Amino acid sequence: MLKYTEDHEWLKQDGDEIIVGITAHASEQLGDVVFIELPEVGREVEAGEEIVVIESVKAASDIVAPVAGVVTAINEALPDAPGAVNDDPLGAWFFRIKPTSVDLSEFMDEAAYNELIG
Repeated sequence: MLKYTEDHEWLKQDGDEIIVGITAHASEQLGDVVFIELPEVGREVEAGEEIVVIESVKAASDIVAPVAGVVTAINEALPDAPGAVNDDPLGAWFFRIKPTSVDLSEFMDEAAYNELIG
């Protein structure tokens, strides 16, 4: 089950890790993504800390870490194919993080997210 942030990220729990990407709405708002800078594996982050840089033909944007933890993996294909975010926002994940606390109940479900972007 996916959860969502007010920053238009989707979160999916996978064991003791969380997979993070951006929503289709965020992808549409950005337009054609032309550059993505991902964090280093092993980086420790705090919730709300800027962790990914995205540039599109319309704007530059940052993705923030939804939770505190350690980055355990990145989608190494994205920097070479940033358009994958536009083609498949739910498949083009950015990074995996092992959070200090795995509790996604504070994040929105799909219905609440759809109401937010309404």
